[in-house]
Amino acid sequence: MYKAFDKWLLSYLMRRRRASVVGDTHVMIAVCDHFEPLHDSDREGAVARIAEWQNRFPELIRPFEDADGQNPRHTFFYPVEQYDTDLLAPLADLCHRTGSEVEIHLHHHNDTAAGLIESIEQGKKDLVAHDLLSHDEKGEVVYGFIHGNWALDNSHPEGEGCGINQELGLLKQTGCYADFTMPSAPHPTQTKMINSIYYAQDSAQPKSHNQGVPMELGGTRGMRASDEHLLLIQGGLGLNWKRRKWGLMPRVENSDLTGNNPPTGLRMELWRDLGVHVKGKPEWVFVKLHTHGGIPQNYEMLLGEKMQAFHRSLQQMNQADGSVKFHYVTAREMVNIAHAAEQGEEGGPGQYRDFCYR
Repeated sequence: MYKAFDKWLLSYLMRRRRASVVGDTHVMIAVCDHFEPLHDSDREGAVARIAEWQNRFPELIRPFEDADGQNPRHTFFYPVEQYDTDLLAPLADLCHRTGSEVEIHLHHHNDTAAGLIESIEQGKKDLVAHDLLSHDEKGEVVYGFIHGNWALDNSHPEGEGCGINQELGLLKQTGCYADFTMPSAPHPTQTKMINSIYYAQDSAQPKSHNQGVPMELGGTRGMRASDEHLLLIQGGLGLNWKRRKWGLMPRVENSDLTGNNPPTGLRMELWRDLGVHVKGKPEWVFVKLHTHGGIPQNYEMLLGEKMQAFHRSLQQMNQADGSVKFHYVTAREMVNIAHAAEQGEEGGPGQYRDFCYR
């Protein structure tokens, strides 16, 4: 169906609004990049694309700070099946200089459980060799994940792009602290569950994450340790009535940043209103954005004036309403802050950037 409306529109229309907030609202912003520098490019072109990021990203973020005094962050979900030290070394250097981070992205097809585990474990070793990825309280290597071609847990209706029904559990077993694949609309892998931070229980069926248990203040702590439950953090998905097609129909807002649809203050207002949050903690809002920043039509936007204008708009919004405070976070920091909310921590969320995973 058009825009995969059959997957998610009813959930959107029947959604429960985020409770009103008295006092400050804190908005966590994470840009989760399906970073594929080899997309439609050879190795030489991929090196050049990463050089663009090295040269332009530090300068772009320098003038801007969030409520914690942090510059904008970026999370590069790198396709580990395309590992190349000449691509990862400069990317790691950029992250170490800017506070950005690298996590795991993976494309696979007709795979097996053993094949997935092998790919993930090798990917972890490759990234750790560049001083990337994080650790839990026990010192074990952990990672965030985005599935290639949106097909998490064999969710494509025609079985494309995965092949493993028990993928959620395998990801958890190999150290995945959270998945960031959704939303995927207009792709047919889109879930019924939208605008949520939730735990999905693995099953023998495809698309186990179609539904789940929302992360809740004081109520879901045990699922974090469960081998059967994987945490998913979704970006906002809804209808944008202020940006209409043919001047009539609302456009779909799916939190995707592209050259044709850059981030704006207007979109930020919508992302905030969609209200992704930990149940019982509505004053902390999580804005997970996604992009494909390894291709020129998108990184020209991400590294240029349109992105600068977006950061300026956040400053203006904060000046107009001092009760709205923005926090630039990585994917890992977003998860840490969500767990802090789950466990009832108080105060500014910025102090919980390293709450579980460092």
